[in-house]
Amino acid sequence: MEIITKTREETIAAAKEFAAKLQGGDVVLLTGELGAGKTTFTKGVALALGVKEPVTSPTFTIIKEYEGDTLALYHMDMYRLSGDITELGLEEYLGKKDGVCVVEWCATRDFHARVFEISLEYFGEGRKITFSEPKNV
Repeated sequence: MEIITKTREETIAAAKEFAAKLQGGDVVLLTGELGAGKTTFTKGVALALGVKEPVTSPTFTIIKEYEGDTLALYHMDMYRLSGDITELGLEEYLGKKDGVCVVEWCATRDFHARVFEISLEYFGEGRKITFSEPKNV
């Protein structure tokens, strides 16, 4: 499925709608150029999960943990890292039933969880968001 968003608010709303179907243990992989809206999309997921604190990019911290009303959010950014996510010890977050992992720039696709792949790209003045069907591993 593809949708076009024209504003930041529309991207957040699309993410909130998507996040309504997430369950504990799910992994969401985000791809897209720098500035394409990956962290903005994650902010929408966080709102849907009931996260109250501001969500910021984890580029320099690699992972940020947020407590939500329904599920925790584990937001990872692999942009500055090379190699497999499992080589970094982050696999302990993957599949945790108390939360959802949203991973930007992930190099691997080998998870033992339900995985959603979402691509964000520039589309005129807005963004095109492409959602894959979940892969159950």
